[in-house]
Amino acid sequence: MRLATVGHVLRRRWKALAVLTAFGALLGFGASFLFSPGYATSTSVLLQGPREPSEMLTQVEVARSSVVLGRAAVALNWNVTPAQLRESVTAEALDGNVIRVTGTADTPGAAQRLADQVADEYVRFTTQLVSSSADASAQVLREQRDALRRQVTETNNRISELQAASEQGLTVESVQTRTDLEGLRTQLGQAMTKLDEAEAGSSQANIVVMGQAERPSSPAPPTTTQLTVGGAALFLLVGMLTQLLAARAGRRLRDEEDIAAALDAPVLGSVDLPDDPASPKQRPGFGTRLRRLVYDTTPFEPLRKATTRNEAEKDIRYRRSLARLRENTQAGQVLVLVADDDLTAQRMAAQLAATAAVEPRARGLFLRVTAVSPDRVTVPDAPAGRGAVLVVVTAATRTAWELVAITRACAEAGQSVVGVVIAHRVRPSRSGAASAPPEDTGTAGGKNTAGGMNGMSTTLAGPA
Repeated sequence: MRLATVGHVLRRRWKALAVLTAFGALLGFGASFLFSPGYATSTSVLLQGPREPSEMLTQVEVARSSVVLGRAAVALNWNVTPAQLRESVTAEALDGNVIRVTGTADTPGAAQRLADQVADEYVRFTTQLVSSSADASAQVLREQRDALRRQVTETNNRISELQAASEQGLTVESVQTRTDLEGLRTQLGQAMTKLDEAEAGSSQANIVVMGQAERPSSPAPPTTTQLTVGGAALFLLVGMLTQLLAARAGRRLRDEEDIAAALDAPVLGSVDLPDDPASPKQRPGFGTRLRRLVYDTTPFEPLRKATTRNEAEKDIRYRRSLARLRENTQAGQVLVLVADDDLTAQRMAAQLAATAAVEPRARGLFLRVTAVSPDRVTVPDAPAGRGAVLVVVTAATRTAWELVAITRACAEAGQSVVGVVIAHRVRPSRSGAASAPPEDTGTAGGKNTAGGMNGMSTTLAGPA
Protein backbone atom coordinates (compact mmCIF):
# COMPACT_ATOMS: atom_id res chain seq x y z
CA MET A 1 0.00 0.00 0.00
CA ARG A 2 1.63 3.20 -1.19
CA LEU A 3 1.55 6.49 0.68
CA ALA A 4 -0.03 8.14 -2.36
CA THR A 5 -2.96 5.72 -2.08
CA VAL A 6 -3.43 6.67 1.58
CA GLY A 7 -3.48 10.35 0.69
CA HIS A 8 -5.93 9.77 -2.13
CA VAL A 9 -8.29 7.80 0.10
CA LEU A 10 -8.16 10.62 2.64
CA ARG A 11 -9.11 13.13 -0.04
CA ARG A 12 -11.88 11.00 -1.56
CA ARG A 13 -13.36 9.68 1.70
CA TRP A 14 -12.76 12.55 4.11
CA LYS A 15 -16.49 13.01 4.71
CA ALA A 16 -17.04 9.41 5.78
CA LEU A 17 -13.87 9.49 7.89
CA ALA A 18 -15.00 12.74 9.52
CA VAL A 19 -18.36 11.18 10.39
CA LEU A 20 -16.66 8.10 11.86
CA THR A 21 -14.27 10.27 13.86
CA ALA A 22 -17.10 12.36 15.27
CA PHE A 23 -19.08 9.23 16.11
CA GLY A 24 -16.06 7.73 17.86
CA ALA A 25 -15.54 10.92 19.86
CA LEU A 26 -19.19 10.93 20.95
CA LEU A 27 -18.99 7.26 21.86
CA GLY A 28 -15.83 7.84 23.90
CA PHE A 29 -17.43 10.81 25.64
CA GLY A 30 -20.45 8.70 26.52
CA ALA A 31 -18.24 5.86 27.72
CA SER A 32 -16.47 8.25 30.09
CA PHE A 33 -19.62 8.40 32.22
CA LEU A 34 -19.40 4.63 32.69
CA PHE A 35 -15.66 3.92 32.77
CA SER A 36 -14.03 7.12 34.00
CA PRO A 37 -13.14 6.47 37.68
CA GLY A 38 -13.14 10.12 38.71
CA TYR A 39 -10.53 11.09 41.34
CA ALA A 40 -8.25 8.55 43.04
CA THR A 41 -5.72 8.77 45.87
CA SER A 42 -3.81 6.25 47.99
CA THR A 43 -2.46 5.78 51.47
CA SER A 44 0.05 3.18 52.71
CA VAL A 45 -0.02 0.90 55.75
CA LEU A 46 3.24 -0.59 57.10
CA LEU A 47 3.20 -4.08 58.63
CA GLN A 48 6.16 -4.37 61.02
CA GLY A 49 8.10 -7.57 61.42
CA PRO A 50 8.86 -10.35 58.97
CA ARG A 51 5.91 -11.32 56.79
CA GLU A 52 5.41 -14.21 54.41
CA PRO A 53 4.04 -13.53 50.90
CA SER A 54 0.93 -15.53 51.68
CA GLU A 55 0.37 -13.44 54.80
CA MET A 56 0.60 -10.25 52.74
CA LEU A 57 -2.07 -11.56 50.38
CA THR A 58 -4.25 -12.34 53.38
CA GLN A 59 -3.82 -8.78 54.65
CA VAL A 60 -4.91 -7.45 51.24
CA GLU A 61 -8.14 -9.45 51.47
CA VAL A 62 -8.67 -8.25 55.04
CA ALA A 63 -8.35 -4.63 53.90
CA ARG A 64 -11.18 -5.17 51.38
CA SER A 65 -13.29 -7.38 53.63
CA SER A 66 -16.93 -6.62 54.28
CA VAL A 67 -16.23 -5.90 57.95
CA VAL A 68 -13.65 -3.20 57.21
CA LEU A 69 -15.70 -1.68 54.40
CA GLY A 70 -18.87 -1.83 56.47
CA ARG A 71 -17.25 0.12 59.32
CA ALA A 72 -15.87 2.63 56.81
CA ALA A 73 -19.31 3.06 55.23
CA VAL A 74 -20.85 3.77 58.63
CA ALA A 75 -18.12 6.28 59.49
CA LEU A 76 -18.40 8.07 56.14
CA ASN A 77 -22.22 8.15 56.27
CA TRP A 78 -22.57 8.10 52.47
CA ASN A 79 -25.59 5.79 52.47
CA VAL A 80 -23.73 3.07 50.60
CA THR A 81 -23.40 -0.64 51.27
CA PRO A 82 -20.07 -2.47 51.70
CA ALA A 83 -20.59 -4.12 48.31
CA GLN A 84 -20.99 -0.72 46.65
CA LEU A 85 -17.98 0.64 48.51
CA ARG A 86 -15.87 -2.33 47.37
CA GLU A 87 -16.10 -1.07 43.77
CA SER A 88 -14.37 2.17 44.83
CA VAL A 89 -11.62 0.66 47.00
CA THR A 90 -8.57 -1.34 45.93
CA ALA A 91 -5.72 -2.77 47.98
CA GLU A 92 -2.41 -4.22 46.84
CA ALA A 93 0.72 -5.56 48.50
CA LEU A 94 3.98 -3.72 47.79
CA ASP A 95 7.58 -4.54 48.56
CA GLY A 96 8.70 -3.86 52.11
CA ASN A 97 5.59 -5.18 53.89
CA VAL A 98 3.45 -2.27 52.72
CA ILE A 99 -0.26 -2.43 51.90
CA ARG A 100 -1.46 0.39 49.62
CA VAL A 101 -5.13 1.30 49.92
CA THR A 102 -6.61 3.33 47.04
CA GLY A 103 -9.94 5.13 47.15
CA THR A 104 -11.86 6.45 44.13
CA ALA A 105 -14.67 9.02 44.25
CA ASP A 106 -16.29 11.77 42.22
CA THR A 107 -14.52 14.61 44.07
CA PRO A 108 -10.93 14.98 45.38
CA GLY A 109 -12.09 15.43 48.98
CA ALA A 110 -14.29 12.35 48.91
CA ALA A 111 -11.48 10.23 47.49
CA GLN A 112 -9.12 11.41 50.23
CA ARG A 113 -11.65 10.69 52.99
CA LEU A 114 -12.40 7.26 51.59
CA ALA A 115 -8.76 6.15 51.43
CA ASP A 116 -7.96 7.44 54.94
CA GLN A 117 -11.09 5.96 56.50
CA VAL A 118 -10.59 2.50 55.00
CA ALA A 119 -6.94 2.47 56.11
CA ASP A 120 -7.90 3.46 59.68
CA GLU A 121 -10.64 0.84 59.88
CA TYR A 122 -8.25 -1.78 58.53
CA VAL A 123 -5.69 -0.99 61.25
CA ARG A 124 -8.34 -1.09 63.98
CA PHE A 125 -9.79 -4.38 62.81
CA THR A 126 -6.38 -6.02 62.48
CA THR A 127 -5.40 -4.82 65.96
CA GLN A 128 -8.54 -6.36 67.40
CA LEU A 129 -7.79 -9.65 65.71
CA VAL A 130 -4.28 -9.77 67.14
CA SER A 131 -5.24 -8.71 70.69
CA SER A 132 -8.35 -10.86 70.97
CA SER A 133 -8.23 -13.08 74.08
CA ALA A 134 -10.72 -15.50 72.63
CA ASP A 135 -8.13 -17.03 70.38
CA ALA A 136 -7.28 -20.52 71.67
CA SER A 137 -3.65 -20.51 70.61
CA ALA A 138 -3.06 -17.16 72.28
CA GLN A 139 -4.58 -18.50 75.51
CA VAL A 140 -2.32 -21.58 75.48
CA LEU A 141 0.74 -19.44 74.82
CA ARG A 142 -0.19 -17.14 77.69
CA GLU A 143 -0.50 -20.11 80.09
CA GLN A 144 2.89 -21.43 79.03
CA ARG A 145 4.47 -18.03 79.64
CA ASP A 146 2.89 -17.83 83.11
CA ALA A 147 4.24 -21.28 84.00
CA LEU A 148 7.70 -20.29 82.78
CA ARG A 149 7.56 -17.11 84.84
CA ARG A 150 6.72 -19.12 88.00
CA GLN A 151 9.63 -21.47 87.36
CA VAL A 152 11.97 -18.54 86.97
CA THR A 153 10.71 -17.06 90.24
CA GLU A 154 11.20 -20.35 92.10
CA THR A 155 14.68 -20.73 90.66
CA ASN A 156 15.54 -17.21 91.70
CA ASN A 157 14.38 -17.93 95.27
CA ARG A 158 16.46 -21.10 95.37
CA ILE A 159 19.50 -19.15 94.22
CA SER A 160 18.95 -16.68 97.07
CA GLU A 161 18.82 -19.52 99.58
CA LEU A 162 22.02 -21.08 98.25
CA GLN A 163 23.73 -17.72 98.28
CA ALA A 164 22.73 -17.13 101.90
CA ALA A 165 24.03 -20.58 102.89
CA SER A 166 27.34 -20.00 101.16
CA GLU A 167 27.97 -16.77 103.06
CA GLN A 168 28.62 -18.71 106.28
CA GLY A 169 32.11 -19.67 105.09
CA LEU A 170 34.82 -17.58 103.51
CA THR A 171 36.57 -20.24 101.51
CA VAL A 172 37.64 -19.81 97.93
CA GLU A 173 34.98 -22.29 96.81
CA SER A 174 32.20 -20.40 98.56
CA VAL A 175 33.25 -17.12 96.99
CA GLN A 176 33.26 -18.73 93.54
CA THR A 177 29.82 -20.22 94.19
CA ARG A 178 28.39 -16.88 95.22
CA THR A 179 29.83 -15.28 92.07
CA ASP A 180 28.27 -17.95 89.84
CA LEU A 181 24.94 -17.64 91.58
CA GLU A 182 24.95 -13.88 91.16
CA GLY A 183 25.66 -14.26 87.42
CA LEU A 184 22.85 -16.78 87.12
CA ARG A 185 20.48 -14.35 88.89
CA THR A 186 21.45 -11.62 86.40
CA GLN A 187 20.76 -13.90 83.43
CA LEU A 188 17.38 -14.90 84.83
CA GLY A 189 16.50 -11.24 85.31
CA GLN A 190 17.38 -10.46 81.71
CA ALA A 191 15.33 -13.43 80.51
CA MET A 192 12.33 -12.17 82.50
CA THR A 193 12.70 -8.70 80.98
CA LYS A 194 12.78 -10.10 77.44
CA LEU A 195 9.79 -12.32 78.22
CA ASP A 196 7.77 -9.30 79.40
CA GLU A 197 8.75 -7.31 76.31
CA ALA A 198 7.77 -10.18 74.01
CA GLU A 199 4.42 -10.54 75.73
CA ALA A 200 3.75 -6.82 75.46
CA GLY A 201 4.77 -6.80 71.79
CA SER A 202 2.60 -9.79 70.94
CA SER A 203 -0.47 -7.99 72.24
CA GLN A 204 -0.07 -5.23 69.67
CA ALA A 205 -0.84 -5.41 65.93
CA ASN A 206 2.44 -3.76 64.82
CA ILE A 207 0.61 -1.99 61.96
CA VAL A 208 1.14 1.70 61.28
CA VAL A 209 -0.55 4.07 58.80
CA MET A 210 2.19 5.92 56.91
CA GLY A 211 0.53 9.33 56.72
CA GLN A 212 -2.72 10.58 55.28
CA ALA A 213 -3.68 10.31 51.63
CA GLU A 214 -2.94 13.30 49.41
CA ARG A 215 -5.78 15.27 47.87
CA PRO A 216 -5.76 14.50 44.11
CA SER A 217 -5.38 17.49 41.81
CA SER A 218 -6.53 15.83 38.57
CA PRO A 219 -8.89 12.99 37.61
CA ALA A 220 -7.54 9.48 37.45
CA PRO A 221 -7.00 7.89 34.04
CA PRO A 222 -8.80 7.17 31.83
CA THR A 223 -10.21 10.69 31.90
CA THR A 224 -13.07 12.04 29.80
CA THR A 225 -10.61 13.75 27.46
CA GLN A 226 -8.57 10.58 27.02
CA LEU A 227 -11.63 8.47 26.27
CA THR A 228 -12.99 11.05 23.82
CA VAL A 229 -9.70 11.41 21.95
CA GLY A 230 -9.12 7.66 22.08
CA GLY A 231 -12.55 6.92 20.64
CA ALA A 232 -12.05 9.42 17.83
CA ALA A 233 -8.59 8.05 17.01
CA LEU A 234 -9.79 4.44 17.13
CA PHE A 235 -12.73 5.01 14.79
CA LEU A 236 -10.56 7.09 12.46
CA LEU A 237 -8.00 4.28 12.31
CA VAL A 238 -10.65 1.60 11.77
CA GLY A 239 -12.35 3.70 9.11
CA MET A 240 -9.06 4.37 7.35
CA LEU A 241 -8.11 0.69 7.36
CA THR A 242 -11.57 -0.25 6.09
CA GLN A 243 -11.36 2.25 3.26
CA LEU A 244 -7.85 1.08 2.34
CA LEU A 245 -8.97 -2.56 2.29
CA ALA A 246 -12.00 -1.62 0.19
CA ALA A 247 -9.78 0.29 -2.21
CA ARG A 248 -7.38 -2.63 -2.49
CA ALA A 249 -10.10 -5.26 -2.87
CA GLY A 250 -12.38 -3.17 -5.09
CA ARG A 251 -14.06 -5.17 -7.86
CA ARG A 252 -14.97 -2.27 -10.12
CA LEU A 253 -13.58 -2.72 -13.59
CA ARG A 254 -10.92 -0.22 -14.60
CA ASP A 255 -9.50 -1.54 -17.86
CA GLU A 256 -11.33 -1.09 -21.15
CA GLU A 257 -10.70 -4.74 -22.08
CA ASP A 258 -12.42 -5.98 -18.92
CA ILE A 259 -15.41 -3.69 -19.46
CA ALA A 260 -15.78 -4.87 -23.06
CA ALA A 261 -15.55 -8.52 -21.99
CA ALA A 262 -18.24 -8.07 -19.31
CA LEU A 263 -20.62 -6.42 -21.81
CA ASP A 264 -19.59 -8.76 -24.65
CA ALA A 265 -19.34 -5.73 -26.92
CA PRO A 266 -16.49 -3.80 -28.55
CA VAL A 267 -15.16 -0.50 -27.23
CA LEU A 268 -16.14 2.18 -29.73
CA GLY A 269 -14.21 4.96 -28.07
CA SER A 270 -13.16 6.68 -24.87
CA VAL A 271 -13.17 10.31 -23.78
CA ASP A 272 -11.51 12.11 -20.87
CA LEU A 273 -13.90 14.19 -18.79
CA PRO A 274 -13.04 16.44 -15.83
CA ASP A 275 -14.12 15.36 -12.38
CA ASP A 276 -16.01 18.57 -11.58
CA PRO A 277 -18.75 18.98 -14.19
CA ALA A 278 -19.89 22.44 -15.07
CA SER A 279 -23.49 21.32 -15.57
CA PRO A 280 -25.68 21.64 -12.46
CA LYS A 281 -26.59 18.51 -10.57
CA GLN A 282 -30.00 17.61 -9.32
CA ARG A 283 -30.32 18.46 -5.65
CA PRO A 284 -30.66 15.18 -3.76
CA GLY A 285 -32.95 14.70 -0.82
CA PHE A 286 -31.91 14.68 2.82
CA GLY A 287 -31.84 10.89 3.00
CA THR A 288 -29.70 10.65 -0.11
CA ARG A 289 -27.26 13.26 1.18
CA LEU A 290 -27.02 11.47 4.51
CA ARG A 291 -26.39 8.13 2.81
CA ARG A 292 -23.72 9.64 0.58
CA LEU A 293 -22.10 11.24 3.60
CA VAL A 294 -21.60 7.85 5.24
CA TYR A 295 -21.42 5.60 2.18
CA ASP A 296 -19.72 7.40 -0.69
CA THR A 297 -19.81 5.63 -4.03
CA THR A 298 -17.10 7.80 -5.59
CA PRO A 299 -14.35 5.58 -7.03
CA PHE A 300 -11.15 5.24 -5.06
CA GLU A 301 -8.88 5.43 -8.10
CA PRO A 302 -6.78 8.58 -8.41
CA LEU A 303 -7.70 10.90 -11.25
CA ARG A 304 -5.38 10.34 -14.15
CA LYS A 305 -3.83 12.98 -16.33
CA ALA A 306 -5.90 13.95 -19.36
CA THR A 307 -4.72 12.61 -22.72
CA THR A 308 -6.79 15.17 -24.64
CA ARG A 309 -5.39 18.67 -24.58
CA ASN A 310 -8.54 20.63 -25.44
CA GLU A 311 -12.20 20.39 -26.33
CA ALA A 312 -11.40 19.99 -30.02
CA GLU A 313 -9.72 16.65 -29.41
CA LYS A 314 -12.73 15.53 -27.35
CA ASP A 315 -15.05 16.42 -30.23
CA ILE A 316 -12.93 14.31 -32.57
CA ARG A 317 -13.27 11.33 -30.23
CA TYR A 318 -17.04 11.79 -30.02
CA ARG A 319 -17.31 11.81 -33.82
CA ARG A 320 -15.10 8.78 -34.26
CA SER A 321 -17.14 6.87 -31.67
CA LEU A 322 -20.33 7.69 -33.58
CA ALA A 323 -18.72 6.66 -36.87
CA ARG A 324 -17.77 3.25 -35.41
CA LEU A 325 -21.28 2.91 -33.99
CA ARG A 326 -22.72 3.54 -37.45
CA GLU A 327 -20.48 0.83 -38.88
CA ASN A 328 -21.48 -1.74 -36.23
CA THR A 329 -25.25 -1.42 -36.54
CA GLN A 330 -27.79 -1.18 -39.31
CA ALA A 331 -30.56 -0.04 -36.99
CA GLY A 332 -31.72 3.50 -37.38
CA GLN A 333 -32.57 3.95 -33.69
CA VAL A 334 -30.00 3.25 -30.98
CA LEU A 335 -30.82 3.12 -27.28
CA VAL A 336 -28.07 4.72 -25.17
CA LEU A 337 -28.00 3.25 -21.66
CA VAL A 338 -26.35 5.11 -18.79
CA ALA A 339 -26.49 4.54 -15.01
CA ASP A 340 -28.59 7.06 -13.13
CA ASP A 341 -25.84 7.54 -10.49
CA ASP A 342 -23.04 8.02 -13.03
CA LEU A 343 -23.06 11.77 -13.64
CA THR A 344 -19.90 11.66 -15.74
CA ALA A 345 -21.39 9.07 -18.08
CA GLN A 346 -24.62 11.08 -18.29
CA ARG A 347 -22.70 14.14 -19.45
CA MET A 348 -20.91 12.02 -22.00
CA ALA A 349 -24.15 10.48 -23.30
CA ALA A 350 -25.72 13.92 -23.66
CA GLN A 351 -22.69 15.12 -25.61
CA LEU A 352 -22.83 12.06 -27.86
CA ALA A 353 -26.49 12.73 -28.63
CA ALA A 354 -25.78 16.39 -29.35
CA THR A 355 -22.86 15.49 -31.63
CA ALA A 356 -24.95 12.91 -33.49
CA ALA A 357 -27.42 15.65 -34.41
CA VAL A 358 -24.78 17.50 -36.48
CA GLU A 359 -22.33 14.74 -37.44
CA PRO A 360 -22.61 13.67 -41.11
CA ARG A 361 -21.02 10.27 -40.40
CA ALA A 362 -23.87 9.54 -37.96
CA ARG A 363 -26.45 10.07 -40.71
CA GLY A 364 -29.58 8.04 -40.10
CA LEU A 365 -28.85 7.39 -36.39
CA PHE A 366 -31.45 8.24 -33.80
CA LEU A 367 -29.96 8.23 -30.27
CA ARG A 368 -32.35 7.82 -27.36
CA VAL A 369 -30.61 8.28 -23.99
CA THR A 370 -32.13 6.41 -21.06
CA ALA A 371 -30.88 6.39 -17.47
CA VAL A 372 -31.36 3.09 -15.64
CA SER A 373 -30.79 1.96 -12.08
CA PRO A 374 -27.67 -0.24 -11.80
CA ASP A 375 -29.25 -2.18 -8.93
CA ARG A 376 -32.28 -3.21 -10.98
CA VAL A 377 -31.82 -2.68 -14.69
CA THR A 378 -34.99 -2.27 -16.76
CA VAL A 379 -34.50 -1.84 -20.50
CA PRO A 380 -37.35 -0.75 -22.83
CA ASP A 381 -38.48 -3.33 -25.36
CA ALA A 382 -37.23 -3.08 -28.92
CA PRO A 383 -39.70 -1.15 -31.11
CA ALA A 384 -39.51 -3.58 -34.05
CA GLY A 385 -37.30 -6.59 -34.52
CA ARG A 386 -34.07 -6.58 -32.59
CA GLY A 387 -32.87 -3.18 -31.35
CA ALA A 388 -29.35 -1.85 -30.80
CA VAL A 389 -28.00 -0.62 -27.47
CA LEU A 390 -24.98 1.59 -26.82
CA VAL A 391 -23.70 1.50 -23.23
CA VAL A 392 -21.96 4.59 -21.86
CA VAL A 393 -20.06 3.95 -18.63
CA THR A 394 -17.34 5.60 -16.56
CA ALA A 395 -14.28 3.48 -15.85
CA ALA A 396 -13.95 2.11 -12.29
CA THR A 397 -17.62 2.72 -11.44
CA ARG A 398 -19.26 -0.64 -12.23
CA THR A 399 -18.49 -4.20 -11.28
CA ALA A 400 -18.45 -7.06 -13.74
CA TRP A 401 -21.74 -8.42 -12.39
CA GLU A 402 -23.45 -5.06 -12.87
CA LEU A 403 -22.32 -4.91 -16.50
CA VAL A 404 -23.41 -8.51 -17.07
CA ALA A 405 -26.81 -7.59 -15.62
CA ILE A 406 -27.11 -4.82 -18.21
CA THR A 407 -26.35 -7.29 -21.01
CA ARG A 408 -28.95 -9.76 -19.68
CA ALA A 409 -31.58 -7.04 -19.33
CA CYS A 410 -30.95 -5.98 -22.94
CA ALA A 411 -31.32 -9.59 -24.13
CA GLU A 412 -34.60 -9.97 -22.24
CA ALA A 413 -35.91 -6.81 -23.93
CA GLY A 414 -34.93 -8.09 -27.37
CA GLN A 415 -32.01 -5.70 -27.70
CA SER A 416 -28.32 -6.37 -28.27
CA VAL A 417 -25.35 -4.38 -27.05
CA VAL A 418 -23.47 -3.20 -30.14
CA GLY A 419 -20.78 -1.22 -28.38
CA VAL A 420 -19.59 0.68 -25.33
CA VAL A 421 -18.14 4.16 -24.96
CA ILE A 422 -16.01 4.67 -21.84
CA ALA A 423 -15.51 7.91 -19.93
CA HIS A 424 -12.30 8.41 -17.96
CA ARG A 425 -12.32 10.81 -15.04
CA VAL A 426 -9.37 13.22 -15.16
CA ARG A 427 -8.16 16.17 -13.16
CA PRO A 428 -9.85 19.43 -14.16
CA SER A 429 -7.84 21.68 -16.43
CA ARG A 430 -6.66 24.98 -14.96
CA SER A 431 -7.35 26.77 -18.20
CA GLY A 432 -11.02 27.33 -18.90
CA ALA A 433 -10.55 28.45 -22.49
CA ALA A 434 -11.03 25.81 -25.16
CA SER A 435 -9.41 25.89 -28.53
CA ALA A 436 -11.51 26.13 -31.67
CA PRO A 437 -12.18 22.68 -33.12
CA PRO A 438 -10.12 22.00 -36.21
CA GLU A 439 -11.69 20.50 -39.31
CA ASP A 440 -11.70 16.71 -39.07
CA THR A 441 -10.56 14.87 -42.17
CA GLY A 442 -13.51 13.42 -44.04
CA THR A 443 -16.01 15.26 -41.85
CA ALA A 444 -18.25 18.05 -42.92
CA GLY A 445 -17.72 21.22 -40.94
CA GLY A 446 -20.19 22.24 -38.35
CA LYS A 447 -20.21 23.61 -34.85
CA ASN A 448 -21.06 21.15 -32.04
CA THR A 449 -23.95 21.87 -29.78
CA ALA A 450 -23.36 20.68 -26.23
CA GLY A 451 -26.30 18.87 -24.75
CA GLY A 452 -27.25 18.39 -21.11
CA MET A 453 -29.21 15.71 -19.22
CA ASN A 454 -31.72 17.06 -16.80
CA GLY A 455 -34.23 14.28 -17.34
CA MET A 456 -34.22 10.50 -17.43
CA SER A 457 -34.54 10.17 -21.20
CA THR A 458 -33.47 12.30 -24.17
CA THR A 459 -33.99 11.64 -27.87
CA LEU A 460 -31.93 13.32 -30.55
CA ALA A 461 -31.90 12.46 -34.24
CA GLY A 462 -28.97 12.60 -36.60
CA PRO A 463 -29.14 14.47 -39.88
CA ALA A 464 -31.45 13.01 -42.47
